[in-house]
Amino acid sequence: MAKNKFDLHEERLATTDEQGHRVFIYPEDVKGIWRHRRTIFYWFLIFIFLVVPWITWNDQQIILLNLPMREFTFFGETFYAHDAPLVLLILLGFVFTMGFVTSLWGRVWCGWTCPQTVFIDAIYRKIELLVEGRARQREKLDLSPMSLKKFSKKSIKWGLYLLVSLHISHSVLGYFVGARKLFWITMSPPDEHMTLFIIMWGLTALFLFDFGWFREQFCIIACPYGRIQSVIMDENSLVVAYDPNRGEPRKSPDIEADKQGDCVNCYACVRACPTGIDIRRGTQLECIACTNCIDACDDIMEKVHKPKGLIRYERESVLEGTKVNKFGLRPKIYLAAMIIVASAFVVTVNISKGIKTHLIRGKVPFTKRTLADGSIQVMNQYKMTLDYKRDDLPKVKISVDPTFAGKLEVVTPLNPYTVKEGHQKLNLFFKFDKSVLVRGTQRVRLKLSDIKTKKVVSSKEVVLVGPIK
Repeated sequence: MAKNKFDLHEERLATTDEQGHRVFIYPEDVKGIWRHRRTIFYWFLIFIFLVVPWITWNDQQIILLNLPMREFTFFGETFYAHDAPLVLLILLGFVFTMGFVTSLWGRVWCGWTCPQTVFIDAIYRKIELLVEGRARQREKLDLSPMSLKKFSKKSIKWGLYLLVSLHISHSVLGYFVGARKLFWITMSPPDEHMTLFIIMWGLTALFLFDFGWFREQFCIIACPYGRIQSVIMDENSLVVAYDPNRGEPRKSPDIEADKQGDCVNCYACVRACPTGIDIRRGTQLECIACTNCIDACDDIMEKVHKPKGLIRYERESVLEGTKVNKFGLRPKIYLAAMIIVASAFVVTVNISKGIKTHLIRGKVPFTKRTLADGSIQVMNQYKMTLDYKRDDLPKVKISVDPTFAGKLEVVTPLNPYTVKEGHQKLNLFFKFDKSVLVRGTQRVRLKLSDIKTKKVVSSKEVVLVGPIK
């Protein structure tokens, strides 16, 4: 049996017991240069998260993901649902950027910018510290039987968790509804916006569950990024690492003092780890690179009058004494992919700044009527959407190829039509003689021509339908 409860078998997680039941982690609160830097950076990110929805650009919220209207605004540029290639390019860009960053600097995302880490470390753990005390006090409280003191502390803690979770959920909704609009919605009765009200409470419950209780379990068993980091990283990636060359053999009664390494086997690094790992066993999937172990170890090294840095940011190739290639093949591949995706994105955005048209057929495929001369007139209805992303507003003439002159006419409320900036809709009616059709269909090309330059600025093929007989 292990002499120390933190000295677990290498095949067993610290967050589960022998039967696989959850073991709660009580990471020690550490102080140090990395803790200080992360705290500043965390609050910077939280500030950005809270403030961005209130910033406007060209009378639009700077980031607004309007799902019901299928409009997505980023820094003055509005994209629509049919801009799917742009969404795909953004997702690919994010994936390759994460790959590039991870290949160079390891899991810096997890330890420094992941919302899971930021909110738990900067807010929820601070609430725990304020209400229930330090790590060992919290552990003792949880193990104690229920009492008035324990009940009151738990109630206060979870009450504060609820308030914070409510604020976070409202801030998230601000990116989808609009911060100013959401503010006035919160002033009205819930039954006026019941769907939004239910979504808000669903998000609040999710944040309360995850940040308040589930915590490191998400990083260990649910986060896909943690599962694939070993594929992205190599021996030249910068990681939080223990230096065995300096630390081993660890302090032990069985080893002579002059032959012992710098590691005093105090388990301070393990007690400070929010996922309960022993960093001395090397880079592990459960490590989120939060640097708690660095500060904890540096504090001990200072007390025993030994140099800091036994645990530090380092490359495994350096620790192994092999050749170091800081910018190897993997980062180059990810960087090349990033450049390709970014170039494709820029080109696609520039192309999309012209007039983009989309046609949707009406609910009734066609209508027909018999004229006085006995001929049959057919009408097709279409709804045309136009997207335009420039300041100059052209006036266009809507027409079709002159092939069917005298037999086919485009009817619309406004023609010529002044194209507006953004997203607009226009009803079109194609009125034509039945003789235009061949077996009940006919393909024609709809054109939008600039009145000033006479140039065709947009062209779309339309399939007209009507009676076969």
